[in-house]
Amino acid sequence: MPDFNQVLTPGDVDNGVINTVIEIPKWSTLKIEWNRKVAAFELDRVEPSIFAKPVNYGFIPQTLDEDGDELDTLVLTNDPIPTGVFLEARIVGVLKFVDDGEVDDKVICVPADDRNTDNAIQSLDDLHDRWRQKIEHHFSHYKDLKKPGSTKVVGWGDAEEAKRIIKECINRYQEQ
Repeated sequence: MPDFNQVLTPGDVDNGVINTVIEIPKWSTLKIEWNRKVAAFELDRVEPSIFAKPVNYGFIPQTLDEDGDELDTLVLTNDPIPTGVFLEARIVGVLKFVDDGEVDDKVICVPADDRNTDNAIQSLDDLHDRWRQKIEHHFSHYKDLKKPGSTKVVGWGDAEEAKRIIKECINRYQEQ
């Protein structure tokens, strides 16, 4: 398996297109994480089925978020995308999130070429309120059985705010 931080760039952030690598497919209960020290995916834990991921979960290569991991992505598709698949994705916004006191933001994105929706999702405004409620509920409660109250959704940001955060994380990665 390639080291995604060596073979992929973060993408064309200024034009709103990023590269993202899928760690956890939509509906999975397996908490799979990219381990950059060994350049491999690692099963961290198995979550209770009530906390299955409601969206594909990945990361942007060559970034480093404030929590010490690559910057997370939530990739919107109808179908699960398998672990290890990478794609070009269009940035639509960001979920502002804190996990155990650490900033752990999630960039919201869609495939750059989504013929199923005719590229209909261009911003967070194109997502219905129920979608946001489900995502907020999931991320506010997915650790409740182990450590209640340790996660908090702080809010949402648009694509421009997401780009700013991505650039900060690229700089942090380059400085390490």
